[in-house]
Parts: sequence; structure tokens; C-alpha cells
Amino acid sequence: MTPYLKILRRISKPHWFEIMELIKCSGGISVGHLAETMGMSYMGVKKHCLAMQRLGYLDTWRSPKVVGRPEKFYRLTEKAAPLFPGIGSDICLSILEAATQLETNGAEKLLFSFFRSRTEQLAAVVTGDSVQERAEKLAAVRSAAGHYSRCIYSEEEGLRLEEFHNPLQPLFDKYPTLERMEAQMFERLLGARVERSVTRTAGLSRYRFDLSPR
Repeated sequence: MTPYLKILRRISKPHWFEIMELIKCSGGISVGHLAETMGMSYMGVKKHCLAMQRLGYLDTWRSPKVVGRPEKFYRLTEKAAPLFPGIGSDICLSILEAATQLETNGAEKLLFSFFRSRTEQLAAVVTGDSVQERAEKLAAVRSAAGHYSRCIYSEEEGLRLEEFHNPLQPLFDKYPTLERMEAQMFERLLGARVERSVTRTAGLSRYRFDLSPR
């Protein structure tokens, strides 16, 4: 967690930021699930969610169930976006556009150089005897940088990293080649093949990196 988020957690109203983090790291979540995860009463959590909804930080939608009434889920609104790390995207995009004006592939070259440099920096930290050990360390570093990263293993789906925020997303939207650059950085650091995918549901994004031996 970044220093900014640590300070925000300390000064925010009790439980508000924890609720926001749980919603951020989900595809939408119900009051019942929040209450169970946080060890709080249903009505206590609902009171906090309603207060944040009135302020415009949360909204809801109903998900159909096979049996019974649709279940209400909470999600973050765009008003909550500034709470999570960003990079000053307007300035960065302006610099990259200026580089393109100087040279046709100037922006891509700058971004390639950035990822190469970042790979060298992370190589000193992302160490270990196995892909999983290195992936766990990479997830820790990425979480500290605001990606909300998790290393997950299951027999059914294998080893993967899942992330719930991308501080570089405005650049990824403008320069789609960054998706491959990021995957290549992971491959070099982890010594594994990486398949990157993104799912977006109800305003929430999940970035998945499936890892397999080379």
C-alpha cells in the first residue's frame, strides 16, 4: 500500500476505506459478503454503504439469481477514482505525443525504454527458486505501487496474477502495444510464459496474467 493510501486509511471514517478496497478488489459485492468478510453486522455495513452512496462514491445494481429475488451489489463510481494511484496522465500523454512529433515511433521507443528500465529495477527484488515464489514477490511490489495485485494458485486454473487497478491505464488506452510490453516484462522477471487478459464488469476491471512454464 502506498504512503498516500496508508494516511487516507488512518484519517478516513471507520471502515469506509476497507469497504472501498473490498469493493475495488471484486466484481461487485453484496452487503452480506462485506459483513462476513469484515466480521461486522449486516446493518452496520449497510449503514456505511448507504452513507457513501449518498455522497456519490458507491452505486448499486441487481444481479439475477437462478432462484429467488435478484441480489443487490455495490460498486465504486468514477467519483472514487482519485482515491487510487494515478500518474498524471495528461502530462505523460502530452510528453509522448511530443515525442511522436519528433520521431514517428518516438512514443513507443520511450515506453519500451521505460519498461526495460523497470524490468532491470525489479529484477533485484523479484527473486526466488520457483515461478510461484517470484510471482509472489512481484505481486507484493505491484501492490505497493497501487496495482492491488494478488498471486493465486489453484489446481483447476494453475498459477496466475490478478490485479484490480492499473495506474498506467490512460497510457494503455492510447498505446495498446503496452499490453505486450507489460507481459514481456513479466516473462523476463518470472521465467514463465504470460497470457494477459482483462475483464470489465459493472465499472470494475480485473487484469489477469496466467503463468505457465516455458
